[in-house]
Amino acid sequence: MHNYFEILLPLGLILLLSKTLSVLCKKLGLPQVVGMLTAGLLLGLIRYIPNQIIFTIGIGTSDGTIEGLSFIAKIGVILIMFSAGIETDLKQFKKVGFPSIVITSFGVIFPLGLGFLAATIFNGGFSAFSQNIYDNLFYGAILAATSVSITVAALKEMGKLNTKVGSSIVAAAILDDIIGVVLLSLFIGLKQTGSGADVLLVIIKTLGFFVTAIIAGILLRKLFKIMEDKWAHRRRIPIFAFAACFLFAYIAEKFFGVADITGAYFAGLILSGLNESEYIDTKIEVSNYMLFAPVFFANIGITTTFAGLDARIVGFGIAFIAAGLIGKILGAGIAALFCKYSFVDSLRVGIGMMARAEVVLVCTQKGIDFNMVSPSIMPFVLILIIISSFMSPLFLKMTYKNEIGQSMLTPLIDLKGCLIEGTSEAVINLTNSPSQTETDNK
Repeated sequence: MHNYFEILLPLGLILLLSKTLSVLCKKLGLPQVVGMLTAGLLLGLIRYIPNQIIFTIGIGTSDGTIEGLSFIAKIGVILIMFSAGIETDLKQFKKVGFPSIVITSFGVIFPLGLGFLAATIFNGGFSAFSQNIYDNLFYGAILAATSVSITVAALKEMGKLNTKVGSSIVAAAILDDIIGVVLLSLFIGLKQTGSGADVLLVIIKTLGFFVTAIIAGILLRKLFKIMEDKWAHRRRIPIFAFAACFLFAYIAEKFFGVADITGAYFAGLILSGLNESEYIDTKIEVSNYMLFAPVFFANIGITTTFAGLDARIVGFGIAFIAAGLIGKILGAGIAALFCKYSFVDSLRVGIGMMARAEVVLVCTQKGIDFNMVSPSIMPFVLILIIISSFMSPLFLKMTYKNEIGQSMLTPLIDLKGCLIEGTSEAVINLTNSPSQTETDNK
């Protein structure tokens, strides 16, 4: 792009419409990302206007606003995954331990398997099984990740987040994202190879990245601990964190053939749990969601095309959505049953693991970039996000309906019992408790 100012108009439109629709979605109880995606879909209609000059294609020319937006969007992807890594609380595993591992394993295997089966049936059939195996596996890997932000919000509202079910969902979702990102990189690497020796090399390089990331991560974490003791809440710390994010992303893809988003995610994982982690994440969120993230999500909507949709694609899209929803409920739910959770609690775990949001979009877009996923699947991914965003909190509240009602009545019953029995201590505490004014003065 020679006339760089041309990109300013689409940027302004994206930010204006994205924020407006995000606020609206928040009021409706939907993830704000849905608003950004909707903004992109609406703005994408401009591309069908003859001779429009807002969203144009042309590398190295003044008509390349799409290329400019795509570049900004890629930065947004990196920062989204970096933030996801920082927000990962590994301490959650201590609360549920072994069950979270079992729930994660089943919660990955079932949707991955169902997604792979659906892709195999509709993507050339079993006759092209060996030819499309990695592409079909990638479709399954897209469904492996979980986004529980909506589920967490619903559990918080009901006061059930710190229960066994709530802790299991959060811990399993953390492992889901880690496994999903690893599988994504592995399948991309395997797709780009042919012979058995090349496949072995990919696996070795992938393992090499994780060993290198762990060693470098230990040193990096020690360095940040020193910095946070010396420069607490200083901007230089998040700036160094940004640098670590980009360096890990670059090294992962350049030297190990691992997806850049995997490097960014692990950089965030290394910096999670520090005293300054929340401060770093806040700065990242502000920087990213002021510009890069809205452009990423809107760009998905803008470039989403409904051209070429036929009965086969629609059939695959419906099967793909069903695999994503049913796979999580069955996989995580059955795993919870194996861990001796009650049937109702197992159902709650499955429902809570069903929600999808940012990570599934990032994975899908990465597959499109590497020609492993058809762009025609993107509309169905958006539908999956919207459906799961509605269904997860709604169904969870239905399963907790009776318990919430009982928990609200319990304090009244207990107080009534104390007064009827004439418990002197309870009466004394009630009558002699300090007034609100006295408490405030203290």
